Amino acid sequence: MSDINPDAFKITEQPYYRPVADEVELYEAAYSTRMPVMLKGPTGCGKSRFVEYMAWKLGRPLITVACNEDMTASDLVGRFLLDINGTRWQDGPLTVAARIGAICYLDEVVEARQDTTVVIHPLTDHRRELPLEKKGELVKAHPDFQLVISYNPGYQSLMKDLKQSTKQRFGALDFDYPSPEVEVEIVAHEGGVDTATAEKLVQVAQRSRNLKGHGLDEGMSTRLLVYAAQLISKGIEPQAACRMALVRPLTDDPDMRDTLDAAVGTYF
Repeated sequence: MSDINPDAFKITEQPYYRPVADEVELYEAAYSTRMPVMLKGPTGCGKSRFVEYMAWKLGRPLITVACNEDMTASDLVGRFLLDINGTRWQDGPLTVAARIGAICYLDEVVEARQDTTVVIHPLTDHRRELPLEKKGELVKAHPDFQLVISYNPGYQSLMKDLKQSTKQRFGALDFDYPSPEVEVEIVAHEGGVDTATAEKLVQVAQRSRNLKGHGLDEGMSTRLLVYAAQLISKGIEPQAACRMALVRPLTDDPDMRDTLDAAVGTYF
């Protein structure tokens, strides 16, 4: 697969990422040993942006796979395709990453079927290899290859959790929503609003997060706050922006919507 250019997968511009603790140093140390890394935390708290930032910082190609329940092992490793010249093999994203020495990021890996996640096991121990059984090939991972997965432990049912045999192949970093001060900084920067507006948005989000488990599966994510801020920066009235970006995506329950709308009204 020498025809694949690793540079095509490199991030050329620095992604904005605001470190919260020592996650950057920990990840750099993990990458230096090529330790597989698991990022755990709620939706929209910055896990994917963190991986993009670290790939940029380390100068490594990044291949991201958004996992879903219909994803098969072939979607990850590759399959034979039929074209005008007959059959040909096409590598999947995991195989490409292993060949070119990319960081392969499996986002929300727990959404994939368990028989799919098993294919990553040989890549996450001392073997660092990927069997392509349909093709009869054993791919030895490039020395720079690293596997990163993410999932949201608070949101998964007992039916949708990672097996211990999978979890114990990874070092883990816990992510959560940032402290209010840091979150205000992120929302102002990413959303293009002033600090006062960002503070109000973060206060609304904190109200919603206190309702987790009391009518809400999840509180408002930092990502949603940035969406609301972007609407406000385009001249949308703040309450309308919050309804569209914060309240309506979160719940369809009329009473909960009223509660959240009231929280928005308190600050805006």
